Amino acid sequence: MIRPTLRRLLRGDNRGQATVEFTLFAMVLVLLFFGLIDFSRIIQDRLILINLSREGSSLASRGTSLTNAVADVIADALPWNMNANGRVIASSVLNSNGTYIITAQVVGGGLSGTIAPSRIGHMGGSATLPVTAIPLPQPNQYLYITEVYWTFTLLTPIGRLLGLTLPPILYDVAYF
Repeated sequence: MIRPTLRRLLRGDNRGQATVEFTLFAMVLVLLFFGLIDFSRIIQDRLILINLSREGSSLASRGTSLTNAVADVIADALPWNMNANGRVIASSVLNSNGTYIITAQVVGGGLSGTIAPSRIGHMGGSATLPVTAIPLPQPNQYLYITEVYWTFTLLTPIGRLLGLTLPPILYDVAYF
């Protein structure tokens, strides 16, 4: 009885080696899989934001009222619930001889103004426009701007496990 055990120890028993290797490999695969899920979701949400903001500005520039443009963007955001976790801000900006004035602004969605404020400006005030990023309107012409905010939450626990911090609020803006 002592001899077989001694022989096994001298020879090296590697029956548990495969189990340990599989466990380590499976942990890495699970981390990669969870990361892939959340990374894919943030890309998908970002693309949805881009489409929603472009849609709102396009509607407003074609004569739809800002109120209807915001309502359409919120309705088209399904399955997202913009009334709970999002915010849409549509603005019209007039170029009054080189001064850009916000002539109308409509807000919809459930996020508060402190969490998701307009980065363009407020009704009646001057607009802050990125001069290099967009073609500015000619004097006495309008520019329609739609800003869309969305609350992003991780689906998997990978962020907490690795200590990653992703943006909790996603934002996009479109100018037409």
